Formats: sequence, structure tokens, C-alpha cells
Amino acid sequence: MKDFKNSVYPEMVKNLPDADIPFKGVKGKLFQGEDHQIVFFVIEPIGEVAEHSHGAQWGVVFEGEMGLTIGGITKTYKKGDQYFIPAGVKHSANFKKRTQLMDFFEDTNRYLPKSE
Repeated sequence: MKDFKNSVYPEMVKNLPDADIPFKGVKGKLFQGEDHQIVFFVIEPIGEVAEHSHGAQWGVVFEGEMGLTIGGITKTYKKGDQYFIPAGVKHSANFKKRTQLMDFFEDTNRYLPKSE
């Protein structure tokens, strides 16, 4: 799997701690705040991410594309597109291409740092 060395991210993002992501083919760099977290993702064409919900999430696609279903409405998001998922709203995603995106999570513990 290609990693962050071949990503759009600058060194300051590449040097962030790895996030512990439970999906094969997905890597993330974690920026942890006191009341939120930001994850910079590199996602291989893994297909469907099952429907789920959590706190509010706002994101931006930097490269690639994803199909995102929010509250039963599906749209395709490409480079430069942004999206918002309100807290508690069920959503799922589909990745057919390698995609790089950033998500700002209202939840402070959506992802944990990866242990060495």
C-alpha cells in the first residue's frame, strides 16, 4: 500500500502521529485537540465503509474521490469538495479510487494514536 510518502501532505502533516485506523487500506495522521481531532487520511480503493454514526464531522477531499451517503442522500465528492455530517446522522462511504482527505471530528476520541 502506498503511504504518506507519496501523498499530497506537507512534512508537518506527515510527521504527525499515526492514527489507529481499523480498516485495511486506510492510513491516517492524527492531530489531537482538547475538544476535537483532525485526521489526514490516505485511503486505498477499499470499497464500502458500512453505515455508522458519531459526533459531527466536517471534511475536505484533497485527491481522488469518494461516494458519501449522508442521511440517505448519496453524492460523489472530488478534489476540493467539502462535506458536513451532523452529529448522530447515519452515513457510509465508498472508495473506488485512492483518496486523500481530511476530517475534523467533534469527537475527541474517534481515533486513537497507534501504539508502536
